[in-house]
Amino acid sequence: MEKYIIKGGAELKGEVTIGGAKNAALGILAASIMTDEDVLVENIPDVNDINVMLEAIEHIGAVVERIGKHTVRINGSTINSCEVDDDFMRRIRASYYFIGSLLGKYKNAKVPLPGGCAIGARPIDQHIKGFEALGASISIRGGYLSTSADRLHCAHIYFDVVTVGATINVMMAACMAEGQTIIENAAREPHIVDVANFLNSMGARIKGAGTDTIRITGVRSLHGTQYAIIPDQIEAGTFMCMAAACRGDILIKNVIPKHLESITAKLLEMGNIVYEYDEAVRVIGAPKQRHTDVKTLPYPGFPTDMQPQITVALALAEGASIVTESVFENRFKYVEELIRMGADIRVERNVAVVDGIERFSGASISAPDLRAGAALVIAALQAEGTSVIDGIGYIRRGYENFDKKIAALGGNIENA
Repeated sequence: MEKYIIKGGAELKGEVTIGGAKNAALGILAASIMTDEDVLVENIPDVNDINVMLEAIEHIGAVVERIGKHTVRINGSTINSCEVDDDFMRRIRASYYFIGSLLGKYKNAKVPLPGGCAIGARPIDQHIKGFEALGASISIRGGYLSTSADRLHCAHIYFDVVTVGATINVMMAACMAEGQTIIENAAREPHIVDVANFLNSMGARIKGAGTDTIRITGVRSLHGTQYAIIPDQIEAGTFMCMAAACRGDILIKNVIPKHLESITAKLLEMGNIVYEYDEAVRVIGAPKQRHTDVKTLPYPGFPTDMQPQITVALALAEGASIVTESVFENRFKYVEELIRMGADIRVERNVAVVDGIERFSGASISAPDLRAGAALVIAALQAEGTSVIDGIGYIRRGYENFDKKIAALGGNIENA
């Protein structure tokens, strides 16, 4: 098993360039098979989740041509199966996006049911509610969800909870339904807007993405396109928290500053310096930082995917901070590893009370999930002594060249 060996205390200073948004890319790649024409997708991150998604697309018969590390050409005209193999769902949960894309194009899909994951359950009841409203029949047998329809018709759908996955999935299917579908209480995350913009570039008619009401007028077919994915909000936020926790000075390039406002606001509350430019942010970590409270919420609130990283920064701030996780029930598993490094954190259900310490101590620790793994790397970079982090396969699911980018900033990190 590969590990990171990190010697803490090095000054982090310099520039880092952010890659394409993984969460946007997953939805966009699933949607790319909804036309029989060529689709060229640029700025895809070269991370494990994306590579598995491309394998799944090939497995159902589409043509996938890698043009460099960050560009892919896909042609869905050769698809010969509407069934996604269970192996892909075990490796990447986002393969459930094939339900929406295959149902929209072929009016038929069979996809394994997603199970739980390290950070908690991700139910698909709202996905099912949306597909049934569009006229699809649903059956669940042998761990698979099968859905089919003679035709898809428009519907007025109100999600009971704000859900990114269901918003993207139902939006894809509704693109090729008859009439105008309205989705209310829709999620507003930047990657939902990106998926909608991608579908519109293929000839879809989607309005309102980025608000809580999305209107979709169905079309008979979609056409090929060339599209570049937005920068990754979470990768950018991770380096922002890294600069704060390590008292560094990092210019983070290729970002959309507006997508980072909730993160910027908390770092400023803590006393850090943040400069915003057109396509970059610079974070200078203050020598002494103040406590603050954080509650994860759907966009434009503070992202759940940034909760572990900001908690590491708060663990080094003066005073007591409260971190409330309102999205996933098991997102504090990494706290046990931080406590091994000397953190003073108490967790009760979905709330963590974080009392600041001056410095972490190096330790042998394990990454329990993707974002927690990145947070533990931040802690190790600040720690006194050497840390060994295993489970880095999680980190590679969502961060491209993470160790190399950190080393370029001056971090002492090795991949062993």
